[in-house]
Amino acid sequence: MAASDRMVLGPLVGSIDQGTSSSRFLVFNAKTAELLSHHQVEIQQKFPKEGWVEQDPKEILRSVHECVERTCEKLQQLNIDITNIKAIGVSNQRETTVVWDKTTGEPLYNAIVWLDLRTQSTVERLLKRIPGNNKSFFKFRTGLPLSTYFSAVKLRWLLDNVEEIRQAVDDGRAMFGTIDSWLIWCLTGGKNGGVHCTDVTNASRTMLFNIHSLDWDPELCQFFDIPMEILPKVRSSSEIYGLMKSGALTGVPISGCLGDQSAALVGQMCFQDGQAKNTYGTGCFLLCNTGQKSVFSDHGLLTTIAYKLGRDKPVCYALEGSVAIAGAVVRWLRDNLGIVKTSQEVEKLAAEAGTSYGCYFVPAFSGLYAPYWEPSARGIICGLTQFTNKNHIAFAALEAVCFQTREILDAMNKDCGIPLSQLQVDGGMTNNKVLMQLQSDILCIPVVKPSMPETTALGAAMAAGAAEGVGIWSLNPGDLTAVTCERFEPQINPEESEYRYARWKKAVMKSMGWETSEAPSNGDTSIFCSLPLGFFIMSSMIMLIGAKYVSELQHSHQYNKFED
Repeated sequence: MAASDRMVLGPLVGSIDQGTSSSRFLVFNAKTAELLSHHQVEIQQKFPKEGWVEQDPKEILRSVHECVERTCEKLQQLNIDITNIKAIGVSNQRETTVVWDKTTGEPLYNAIVWLDLRTQSTVERLLKRIPGNNKSFFKFRTGLPLSTYFSAVKLRWLLDNVEEIRQAVDDGRAMFGTIDSWLIWCLTGGKNGGVHCTDVTNASRTMLFNIHSLDWDPELCQFFDIPMEILPKVRSSSEIYGLMKSGALTGVPISGCLGDQSAALVGQMCFQDGQAKNTYGTGCFLLCNTGQKSVFSDHGLLTTIAYKLGRDKPVCYALEGSVAIAGAVVRWLRDNLGIVKTSQEVEKLAAEAGTSYGCYFVPAFSGLYAPYWEPSARGIICGLTQFTNKNHIAFAALEAVCFQTREILDAMNKDCGIPLSQLQVDGGMTNNKVLMQLQSDILCIPVVKPSMPETTALGAAMAAGAAEGVGIWSLNPGDLTAVTCERFEPQINPEESEYRYARWKKAVMKSMGWETSEAPSNGDTSIFCSLPLGFFIMSSMIMLIGAKYVSELQHSHQYNKFED
């Protein structure tokens, strides 16, 4: 690329997209929204016990540093001047919870990931303190039901179970944050003056934040018994928080911050009331912009903050339907069952089958989120016959993602009163054409996918570029670049769609009520764990002697039979 061409590019904006399964850094042209380069690193998830999901905060930070450096190298290879990167935005997995030591900069425990279930007993204990055990008691203040999903109960668990964290709180060394806070603090200097902040969209997912006053709520902090001094300062989604303190982009302002689903809403340009998008990532998240009015759901949806694009700009709200397991079901087929070697193979298997042949998959690995909020549910595959093979299971897994989206869309249509005429989609899974066609068939409406599906990263870049003091990205509707899209139209009749959906609902009912939190606290579910050790040993010996005696009798009987 000639030097004159480099001049044409004009200002660029970088975007850190830190998701559940990977970290990425992407660079966009602020004038055209064109993606110029990116780098991605997969993140390891740890499962120390059933239902527990953790990540290493230092691995997340290292992956972000690697993505930034490698993307800058790629840009230089393309002869693009990285000094044109004028701002950086951050989008992140939302409710994932980190506590770290501000004097050493070290995490005090692994990050507890948003879909972790260890806090079920914490939730049940807290519910007992609420009149009528009403899990929606704080809904009109927070927009959220009391659930394992949100950060407050994860933080409560950490304070109850990790001595190092309790000690750090007592000593005034502890800092709490979601992943955005951890990254911004580290990238702006860490223990040497790092900025401890979050934005309104991430704060609204903690259950400690009042979505009307836009501040931490003292009564909620008191209810969860969480010291307010460990919480980050809440800022808007678009303002300069601090400057990068190391690496190739030292001195560049970090000036945009949005939880990943809010970032995708911005990236899809859903700035009007009633506009909605669905993101297919590890989970599945359907958000509908409700403007400056907070709408509360009667059908199991969450009320959340969509964005606040500037300190002096109004806050906008959204209704959200959250599904815990979407892309994660494909990863499960790959990593746990081993029926495919790559995620892309699932599309091929499903296409070969063309049907689930009556097989239904409810991937309730972390319970069911919207619209049920049922933590006792567990994953099931039902309707199996001798004819069922891995192709049908792959198809059923993709169909499950679509059915879960249909449940949320039905709830949203009831709450909003105006059914969506089409669904705007984004996220990694939208590259799967079988999935997108299935989604249109099951919803009976068109599905519209932008040709550049990186809308989460784009949304964070837009917020960063538009920030006061940066001002290189216009968010005026007339200036926004028109997006080219791929469109999927329904290809089956509505009757067949309704029949399959009804069967799915039947399967969902069967997935419920599998788990309770009354298992022994050490995780040992053996019936012998409550018996005295001597009795257990004695009974084991008697069972062994008895088994040997029965075996000898059977052997003698078979020998006599053979002799006869």
